[in-house]
Amino acid sequence: MESQERGNATAASEPIRWRQRVYALVRQIPRGRVATYGQLAALAGRPRAARQVGQALAALDASSDVPWHRVVNAQGRISRRADGDSDRLQRYALEDEGVVFSVDAAIDLRRYQWRPVLRPPGAGTGP
Repeated sequence: MESQERGNATAASEPIRWRQRVYALVRQIPRGRVATYGQLAALAGRPRAARQVGQALAALDASSDVPWHRVVNAQGRISRRADGDSDRLQRYALEDEGVVFSVDAAIDLRRYQWRPVLRPPGAGTGP
């Protein structure tokens, strides 16, 4: 019975660990760069979980230090939200960081997409 309770606690904490992983990745996106929901899902180890990335970002408190505004959809566009104001705020924040939007409100991902340098597991920085 105790092992079953431990298993349930582990399963319940998985969504929290997932969100923390997503938030840690978003914090790494430099000013003036963007990442896509799908890109972050893949980097977090769940390549088909782009929607869950969006849900994790939507759950952020307004006072969060996570730069959620640096995450866009696969077309380089800001995704619409139910509240209506956050998409305008997102665009202003990105423009303030130097990100340029085309006339059709898209970001050139070839120019602005964050491309992290991935190191193999266990690779250190020194000899």
